[in-house]
Amino acid sequence: MNTKEEIQRRRTFAIISHPDAGKTTMTEKLLYFGGAIRDAGTVKGKKTGKFATSDWMEIEKQRGISVTSSVMQFDYRGNRINILDTPGHQDFSEDTYRTLMAVDSAVMIVDAAKGIEAQTLKLFKVCRMRGIPIFTFINKLDRQGKEPLELMEEIEEVLEIDSYAMNWPIGMGKEFLGIYDRYNNRIEQFRTNEDERFLEVDEDGELVADHSMKETSYYKQAMEDIQLLAEAGNDFDEERVRKGELTPVFFGSALTNFGVQTFLETYLDFAPKPQPRLTNEGTIVDPTNDEFSGFIFKIQANMNPAHRDRIAFVRIVSGEFTRGMNITLARTGKSFKVSSSTQFLADDRETVDTAVAGDIIGLYDVGNYQIGDTVVGGKKGFEFEKLPQFTPELFMKVTAKNVMKSKHFHKGILQLVQEGAIQYYKTLHTEDVILGAVGQLQFEVFEHRMKNEYNVEVRMEPIGSKVARWIENEEDVKESMTGPRSMLVRDRFDRYVFLFENDFAMRWFQDKYEHIRLYNLL
Repeated sequence: MNTKEEIQRRRTFAIISHPDAGKTTMTEKLLYFGGAIRDAGTVKGKKTGKFATSDWMEIEKQRGISVTSSVMQFDYRGNRINILDTPGHQDFSEDTYRTLMAVDSAVMIVDAAKGIEAQTLKLFKVCRMRGIPIFTFINKLDRQGKEPLELMEEIEEVLEIDSYAMNWPIGMGKEFLGIYDRYNNRIEQFRTNEDERFLEVDEDGELVADHSMKETSYYKQAMEDIQLLAEAGNDFDEERVRKGELTPVFFGSALTNFGVQTFLETYLDFAPKPQPRLTNEGTIVDPTNDEFSGFIFKIQANMNPAHRDRIAFVRIVSGEFTRGMNITLARTGKSFKVSSSTQFLADDRETVDTAVAGDIIGLYDVGNYQIGDTVVGGKKGFEFEKLPQFTPELFMKVTAKNVMKSKHFHKGILQLVQEGAIQYYKTLHTEDVILGAVGQLQFEVFEHRMKNEYNVEVRMEPIGSKVARWIENEEDVKESMTGPRSMLVRDRFDRYVFLFENDFAMRWFQDKYEHIRLYNLL
């Protein structure tokens, strides 16, 4: 295949959901169908020693949650699929938001019993902001949950998006018999032999064969619901799916591996190919451009504990990457040869010699890269649109318990800060280290990783929630403006930042020093 044909084969998507909706389990099953793994381990399998393939960090295995974004790649029916499994926990929403900038579509997992939850809504809004297509999988049909029509209504009202049911459940929980597949015009039976898995339906949508399912109230109810959807529901419109205005909805159970393969095959019929990206200047970079370009959306330290390495995750936007090529870092204008690059199955990595637009590759980083950096193959420097950065709300003063380990302490902090989950500040004269984060769990993960990966025990002293504001006209700031309610610090880029005790303290400051122009991140 030539490069253009290879690019057309790519499908790159993220899986998003509220914690515990079954996101990582769904990822496992997709990998299983792609032949990437032989045995799909459930996330909660702590006693059995089976952990989800995409949960590689020690703390993830202990807690059964995903706190990093994993990248997994496999082939399925002629397509090369890149899945990004994102952290479900809200404390890691920043990592997830950035990951959503690196995909062309999203799969939203919804728990049938809980419906749309807070984190799902938050992540959905980011997809909406970017206008990317969203496919919905309503999970856990093998347990009792909300009525399917109620779930469809909730998607439309809470998320403010039209929906179209690609299939429909017949029963639920203990009485779950299967799904009526509207798209493929067949019934898929739950817990049955492979040769009896699909049942044929006639042009009226009724089961052709005499089957015991026909006599159940669940079948009759499903047929009534489908009739209602046909008369009063939305029409399927591929163009509206592409624009992110209509979400195709699938029902199934990731844990029992039911409806997942059907979902994957139907998703691939409509999932977008790699999409063009905007630069800072507003020009469009097309994936089929001959010249290689990409951007770094994530940096991860210590994926290999034996080597203490750092990997920069690059979404290739255009052209082809080949190992050994020269690339230019747009921010600094420096060019260098890339001799080592990897592709992923969670923490299993293999050297990649070539990759094309739509792929995610890992570049070994010795401190050159920052999140949001653009890398290009030629000398012609341009930069892609900035990635979102968030204003932290919680702050901690951090010191090493053993002063003899201060070198490891600073190295560990520097590397973990560059991953972007925590933000680094220091006081002006004493240079005390203050860390900021969006959520409490980020501090716990930081403490855990400092101890396990850098062998440094840290002392963390909460200084509470603060209102952080950056300053447009730094040259007008004087240290005399600080006080007990407004601490002046520097961030890791050496910019001034005020940490106000609360909104009232910030407003008081703005009234007193009207000429100081404050701003926040996202």
